[in-house]
Amino acid sequence: MAQLWRKTWWLDLMVVLSLLTRIPIKVPENAYDRQAEAVWAYGLIGMLWAAIVWLGCMVGFLLGLPPMVAALIGLALGVILTGAMHEDGLADSADGLWGGHDPARRLEIMKDSAIGTYGVLALVISFALRWGLLVGLLEAEFAMGGLMIAAVIGRALMAVVMANLPHARHDGLSHSVGRPDFQPAYAGLALAVVIGLVFGGFSGLLACAVAALTAWACARIALAKIGGQTGDILGATGQLTELVALMVLLACA
Repeated sequence: MAQLWRKTWWLDLMVVLSLLTRIPIKVPENAYDRQAEAVWAYGLIGMLWAAIVWLGCMVGFLLGLPPMVAALIGLALGVILTGAMHEDGLADSADGLWGGHDPARRLEIMKDSAIGTYGVLALVISFALRWGLLVGLLEAEFAMGGLMIAAVIGRALMAVVMANLPHARHDGLSHSVGRPDFQPAYAGLALAVVIGLVFGGFSGLLACAVAALTAWACARIALAKIGGQTGDILGATGQLTELVALMVLLACA
């Protein structure tokens, strides 16, 4: 088992990196067979995202810019890193879940590349909240820890939702990845909780708990509205859990 782990953990990390970021890396073809097993590493990509955003903020400070501008620089780098894939999922989910009257129509709306009123509002509110929370964490001198905890738990909970809900459609990114077993999904969640404890102590654990409740609510809504999960649902879950984690951490800072 240990020998197998040594052979696969690096492949898992490369697969997840190619899936959740825009970083151009060469991944062996056989590694994509492990996409579902690799979900334990989703949180590690959150650590990378948090580090990039924090570095962007620090560059802003080095240039003598105020926290509001530095936070925007950091968030812009985060969007570039991921290609805004999670934001896209949030917008599509808002349009589909609240704009359709039956599961088939909701899924159709979510697949449409056009953005509607619900999607625009979700993006504006989400980004404004994330910006304000990051500014607050910068002023509280807890930006690095807060970003790490929120980004890791948000992505880890995406994997947990993947493991617990069936696919709502027979195509799309989530379906191509496959439905992971509980073991890798909850291993990633355990890793996220440890990171929350290391970087935030009790407030980190509280943020993880509130984020988990939020993910549960997202899963229940998705199950009721469309009968399962899609890549858009996972992206929306990641965004919302990250937001509530940041709120808890700033409140406790």
